[in-house]
Order: sequence, then structure tokens, then C-alpha cells
Amino acid sequence: MKKPATTQVPVAEIIANRWSGRAYDAAKAVSRQQIISLLEAARWAPSCFGDQPWRFIVWDRNHDAGAWQQAFECLVEGNQSWVRNAPVLLLVTANTLFDHNGKENRWGSYDAGAAAENLCLQAEELGLMAHQMGGFDTKKTREVFAIPEQFQLMAMISVGYAADVSTLSGDILDRETAPRARKALGDIFFDGAWAKPVA
Repeated sequence: MKKPATTQVPVAEIIANRWSGRAYDAAKAVSRQQIISLLEAARWAPSCFGDQPWRFIVWDRNHDAGAWQQAFECLVEGNQSWVRNAPVLLLVTANTLFDHNGKENRWGSYDAGAAAENLCLQAEELGLMAHQMGGFDTKKTREVFAIPEQFQLMAMISVGYAADVSTLSGDILDRETAPRARKALGDIFFDGAWAKPVA
């Protein structure tokens, strides 16, 4: 299922076609080469001082089913209901300190978000679907995977091949098939002054 964005003017096809679907094909694995491609895309994101504050944990069910299951159990129940068919899960974290001087890095989460978006766009390029999630237990995840306190847990991402939406039901199906929507440009982009809408 494709749900390209409806835009005022044309944008790059990869951006228009990227969307956070929930119907995953449980029978189709993501190859290690594809996973490395996703990580390379994230690795080449821009960052303050080139510090690359992001750290990702990758859980590939076909490579280590036990670790994948541990990650899956950190998700909230609502996400578990559809993530169960995704073969790959990732955790995005952001270093709160600069590597080069140990000082506070207030841009770390911003830069980690850029890396995550690169990964999601690369997933689209590879014919995969990626869905970023905030619905997970950060305390449990930190404990289970021994993540140092200086790293902020930002999001989990599911990755896999899209399946037919008929594999979903109820509220999840309704959300999957609902039209895509965004706020108007002028509501969130300002022209020269706060709250002055871009025309």
C-alpha cells in the first residue's frame, strides 16, 4: 500500500512516499546487507562538530530472536499488536555529552533525529517500510540492554516489508487506511517573524 503525501508543490519522490505504515509481512526477512545500508545512511547524517552523537541498537529477529523478543517486550501493548510482524527493531539514542570534549551536547537529540530520518528514507529507497515509535518503556529498555545514563533514549524504529492492510484490524486498520494529513504550511512555518505565516 502506498500513501504518497499531497504537497503544495512537488517534493522529492522518496520524501513524498515515506510513511509510517503498520502492516508488516512476517514471512519476509530484511537481509544483513539491507540493515548495513540503513545504518550507513544514518551514519552519514549531519551533526554538530561532526560528533555523531547517535547510537543505535539493532535487533534482527532472524539473526538473534531472543534479543528481538526482549526489545519487543519493551514496547507498549498498542505497538506490540502490529510490530509483532516486523523482522527488525532499532533503538535510537543520543549522547548528551560531546565525544571530543565531554561537555554537554544540547544538539545530540536533534542530530540523532537526523540520523533516524536518513535511515527511514533509506528504508523507502530499499523498498522497505520504517515506523518510528515513542511508545516504549525507556526505564526497562535501559535496564535490559545496559545503556549508560548519558545516552537519552529517543525512539524505537520497526523495519520490514509492507504487507496487505488486510492483516490489520480494528483501530490499527482505521489508522492505517486514514488519509494522510499535515498542518497547513502557514501554521508551522513563519515568514520573517513569529506567527507570520509563510505565503
